[in-house]
Amino acid sequence: MLSKKTKYGLKALTYIARSKDDTPVQVGEIAKYEQIPQKFLESILLTLRKSGFLGSKKGKHGGYYLLKDPKDILMTEVMRVLEGPIAMVPCVSLNYYEQCDDCPDEKTCSVHKLMLQVRDNTLEIFRNTSLADLSVV
Repeated sequence: MLSKKTKYGLKALTYIARSKDDTPVQVGEIAKYEQIPQKFLESILLTLRKSGFLGSKKGKHGGYYLLKDPKDILMTEVMRVLEGPIAMVPCVSLNYYEQCDDCPDEKTCSVHKLMLQVRDNTLEIFRNTSLADLSVV
């Protein structure tokens, strides 16, 4: 299941991408429009800023803005920053692989085979979806 952190992060990024001009978008504006608790949103936006997706400007006309074109922000990158591993089990993870404690042989494990398919299909969607795709109204 998608965490609220990831769901809210995607909503916030989409809102910023949809802003018509290049002026920074204030946290309060995003929180109000997307109905996200502001303190939680501030934490999420800070994570996205530290990860290189967003820039920020302080002051009266401050807020957050995208550092890249929305078409260059792939969902694989965003999901890994906000959600962590994309794979549902560690034995099929590309970046966070761990052998399962309860599995004697991955080659014959039915769960492993299924989760490889789930991971590959999920990655295919995330790799071929950008923030620009989510921003289309």
